[in-house]
Amino acid sequence: MTDSHPPYGGQPDPNVTPWSGPPAPQSGYPGYGQPGQPPQFGAPVPPPQKSNKGLIIGLSAAAVVILLVLCGAGVGFVLVNNDDDDPTPVASATPNTTSSNPGTDASPTPGEPEPNNNAVTARYSSDLGDVCEGSQILNAAPYSGPSGAKAYVFSNNPDRLTFWSSKSVASNKPYYAKSADFETVSVVGCLKFVEGSEGAPKKCQYKDSSDKQVTIDYVSSRYTLTFYAAKTGEKIGDGGTVSAPANRCPSFISYNKNTMKAYASPDTGTIEAALDKFLS
Repeated sequence: MTDSHPPYGGQPDPNVTPWSGPPAPQSGYPGYGQPGQPPQFGAPVPPPQKSNKGLIIGLSAAAVVILLVLCGAGVGFVLVNNDDDDPTPVASATPNTTSSNPGTDASPTPGEPEPNNNAVTARYSSDLGDVCEGSQILNAAPYSGPSGAKAYVFSNNPDRLTFWSSKSVASNKPYYAKSADFETVSVVGCLKFVEGSEGAPKKCQYKDSSDKQVTIDYVSSRYTLTFYAAKTGEKIGDGGTVSAPANRCPSFISYNKNTMKAYASPDTGTIEAALDKFLS
């Protein structure tokens, strides 16, 4: 349908030429809007159909407002008359919280321990000292009891509390393990310095690298010994207190040049006695 229309009320009579005058009267029907006058056209014609575009736009705007209100409640549907035969449905506005990839949830299985972010795979025997800082050693031997268990012992230092150095034990002990056999170790003993346990220093005389005479304060102290399962980092026993005596000046000493102090090492005999008791 176009927007051009003939004069309101009908269509021109095809039997009438532009200059022929009015046609003959037809069946007594008066012309539309002219009572008592001969009709000017062949038959009455209904008024032209009005465009419904404005109505559609108004309904569309109202539907959008309704949709926005319904979306706030979590549900929305739209049905709008347009030029298409089939209206386009709008899906619910409620979000789908179900995972599309089952099995990807990172939450731990109930009953299992939380994963340890500090777990490491040891490359050297010294890496097992990380157990004393709360790590797990992924490639360590599992601990299944004291019988046949291999053990390492590490100690921190009053000057460097987070640095752990290995302590040797006799090679004839059943729990002894070579450095190359660190993956067979299932027990780690940690000797932790007891702060405030320092004794009166012993004055020891040495010559430094420039052959200058120096006096070093050699200090005794105490440590607590705790046993852990190397693979899980779980505490499995206590080894009691181990003394670090400074009864006599050692032939070789490592000292702090700023404080001119050196701390005695934990007693090896006491460490072995604690291991013998725990792993027997």
